[in-house]
Amino acid sequence: MATFTRKKRDETNTTYTVTPHRVTDSPWILGLVLGLTALVGGMILGFGGPLAGLAVLVAGITAVIVLQNITIGFWGVIAVICLLPFATLPIDIGLTPTFLDVALGAVVGVWLLGVVTGQQRQIVTAPVTVPLLLFILIAIFAFIFGLNNGPLTPTLLRKFAELVMSLGFVLIVIDYCASWERLEGLVKAILLAGAGAAAVGIGLWVLPDDTANSLLNMLQRVGYPGGWVIRYIEENPALSERAIGTSVDPNVLGGLLLMIGALAGPQLVAKRPLFPRWGTAVIIGLVYVCLVLTFSRGAMLGLVAGLGFVAVMRYRRLLPYMVVLGLLLLLLPVAQGYIARFIEGFQGQDLATQMRFGEYKDALRLIQRYPLFGVGFAGTPDIDLYLGVASVYLTIAQVMGLLGLFTFFAVMLTVFGYAFFNRHWFKGHERLDAIWLGLHAALVGGLVAGVFDHYLFNLEFHHAVTAFWLLVGMATAATRLGIEVGRAEAETG
Repeated sequence: MATFTRKKRDETNTTYTVTPHRVTDSPWILGLVLGLTALVGGMILGFGGPLAGLAVLVAGITAVIVLQNITIGFWGVIAVICLLPFATLPIDIGLTPTFLDVALGAVVGVWLLGVVTGQQRQIVTAPVTVPLLLFILIAIFAFIFGLNNGPLTPTLLRKFAELVMSLGFVLIVIDYCASWERLEGLVKAILLAGAGAAAVGIGLWVLPDDTANSLLNMLQRVGYPGGWVIRYIEENPALSERAIGTSVDPNVLGGLLLMIGALAGPQLVAKRPLFPRWGTAVIIGLVYVCLVLTFSRGAMLGLVAGLGFVAVMRYRRLLPYMVVLGLLLLLLPVAQGYIARFIEGFQGQDLATQMRFGEYKDALRLIQRYPLFGVGFAGTPDIDLYLGVASVYLTIAQVMGLLGLFTFFAVMLTVFGYAFFNRHWFKGHERLDAIWLGLHAALVGGLVAGVFDHYLFNLEFHHAVTAFWLLVGMATAATRLGIEVGRAEAETG
């Protein structure tokens, strides 16, 4: 059985040391899981054919592996988010589960199983728990309240369940990261998977368009869209190609890379980085180059905001050098097209920006009519209104109302307030400080990019939503662990 050692409790959180975190220490639980998997697999094999049976077999093996070590489950979630975010299982039971559903469901299921069976008797919490639970409850209420505005389809129900699971995943991440070793392990996994996603994006961008498109069309076997999937600026083949990797949309790939790039930034100047200095440079180089190739202006602004946050918080002496380096990069011939795109965006001259302005105007009309609870996730009650706007904040206000938007702000203020009032614990710890700074810089970057796009709170981009809330949980856990380490050192002198 797993053993639990209770540590000191304070007014902000409760911490417990858990060793080991394995549900399969009880043989009857493992037998029950294997039996149920075999039963369900046999039924699906009989009704769905060999391909569906194979998919269930793979899912069952995945579940057993995660039962043995939940850390592998977290690695699986991160790998799917970065490398195969839209992959689905080759089965249809009224809905089609995605790889991310299986990976995330396995982690959540194992964690809940440990709680229900009593193997995990205590749960690590943090100040963000209460506002986050309130945000989830408002989302559920808005979903139910808005069902009169559109049909309740299996797909809509599945996607909303994915959203709720991603939001609740924050609590599991906080509980899992009961030690710096676990948190560092997740950070390493994110950086490596992000570098892999960037390498794929760069490789496909370098290849001839026909070759890259043929390779991406091979992913149709796991549920990816087919046809011509290569993307260009303003969807015009005469303009530059945009890197998409396996993320389908260049803005979504840019959003993922900006958060990973902001997370990696402090590692480059840290005295004790997680990887050798050359390895860190390779990771950052791949991520930043691929981010530039996405031509996502919102993502670039988000990355600048995230790195600026790091510089202001800890490395003010580097600000002049960053400004000079930025100016030099802007003077390069290859950057002139990029600069022109930014100028057009700020002036509202390009088609994409003009469409965004139209969406903002329509979204504000919807919010004015339904200000408190929004219209829910199923649709709109008025024929002259629609859901969908290129802004995280307006999207939340549309579907959950101003009440939901203010609760979202409360969650973010709690995360950053918790970090700000405890920042002094990290000044003397180079290794911890770089991780803590990077996690919050990633959130800053995501929040800034959220002004210009909606993928961080969109039912169609489950992996992007999960990535953001995974970082919320990790950032909160980093602050809690820093407090724990600092107080332990203070007690021992």
